[in-house]
Amino acid sequence: MKQTNTTNRRLVLAERPEGAPTESTLTLNNEDVPSPQAGEMLLRTEFLSLDPYMRGRMSDAPSYAPPVNIGEVMVGGTVAQVDISKLDGFKTGDWVLSANGWQDYALSNGDGVTSLGRDPEHPSWALGVTGMPGFTAWAGLTKIGKPIAGETLVVAAATGPVGATVGQIGKILGCKVIGIAGGDEKCDYAVKTLGLDLCLDHRSSDFSEALVDATPEGIDVYFESVGGKVFDAVLPRLNTGARVPVCGLVSQYNATSLPEGPDRMGDLMG
Repeated sequence: MKQTNTTNRRLVLAERPEGAPTESTLTLNNEDVPSPQAGEMLLRTEFLSLDPYMRGRMSDAPSYAPPVNIGEVMVGGTVAQVDISKLDGFKTGDWVLSANGWQDYALSNGDGVTSLGRDPEHPSWALGVTGMPGFTAWAGLTKIGKPIAGETLVVAAATGPVGATVGQIGKILGCKVIGIAGGDEKCDYAVKTLGLDLCLDHRSSDFSEALVDATPEGIDVYFESVGGKVFDAVLPRLNTGARVPVCGLVSQYNATSLPEGPDRMGDLMG
């Protein structure tokens, strides 16, 4: 079903998942498109960002951000166009960065909305390299990782919006950059399009050995997004004084208990 000007499709949280989300986690509701009142505008979603943090918002466990309540629209950053405006400073047709969530339309009083102008060249970039993922990459790498030209930087999830930006910043700063991704297609993209020096497939049976061969002088900065077996392979390669910006641990987001595995304390304290 395509977007219409009469129906607002809304994906709402129906239940809190135990483990991985299922088909019953979200429910699709159809409602009439709302009408803005004085001091409001109607935003029509054009681009929706799907980010790993959203899995955490499905849970009501303590976190840095409040959970989505049962029956509420699933949260999400959006790029939208103003469909109707009764709000000073915004006109019909304006592009904006907003937080409509997983729905076609949303009412807004302008709070938390950033204007992108009348005709942005790449509006979706506001959800990527010039938006939250791009800022996350820049801040995590330059403020925490603090790479130095000539150092070895390894970045997990190297073809995602954060990892891809981390890798390119690393190259600009003069680092040897090794990406980690899942599959040949992603690894080819990381090297041929993003310009990384090398990309390793974490699905390959010899991934740990390949990482050793790729980092003969060890790892100075590791930008962490996944955890699990990738971190297990990286940990022994970290140099003294290495920096590890932790952006996420996506391999554990659906876990219902602490992961089993070796005691890493000796390696961490070494």
